[in-house]
Amino acid sequence: MCKESKNAGGLKPNELFTKNHEQLLKDGRQWAKDTSSSFTIVGTLIITIMFAAAFTLPGGNNQNNGIPVFLGKDAFSLFIIADALSLIASSSSVLMFIGILTSRYAEKDFNTSLPIKLLFGLITIFLSVVFMMCAFCAALAMMLKGYRWIVIAAIVLAIIPISVFMLSLLRLFLEICISLVRS
Repeated sequence: MCKESKNAGGLKPNELFTKNHEQLLKDGRQWAKDTSSSFTIVGTLIITIMFAAAFTLPGGNNQNNGIPVFLGKDAFSLFIIADALSLIASSSSVLMFIGILTSRYAEKDFNTSLPIKLLFGLITIFLSVVFMMCAFCAALAMMLKGYRWIVIAAIVLAIIPISVFMLSLLRLFLEICISLVRS
């Protein structure tokens, strides 16, 4: 009943809200496009790196039969799995961010559709970075066998970019979650 009522200017509540918040909608569109573009570039770089890493294996291949030198080693299995998971996660994030870039950016899209896409994209890009660092550490473990202290130091240092990235995304992630719950 209230949704259909008109004010003194002849506008329904939804029309009045839209008219009064045109600039907010424009700013939201621009922010969503800029954010999605940035994360699309990051995701594409990770895809490129992880794809190349899958075919440029640590230790190379046996020249006689073409089988990877470290095949059968636990660190090699971890490397391949982490590489594949990073590639899948970053591909998913890029596709989600492209979905945001090609969105209509209608007012109602900002209620659930765009925030859910953004959350999925942020989670998958974060996972791709985590798996990329796991693949890096596994490659070091294979290549530096016998130098355990270097591998341990690399693993500890690999936590730094993951932590920095997580902290930089945390506020945005929480704001989106709170916004979704309230809507």
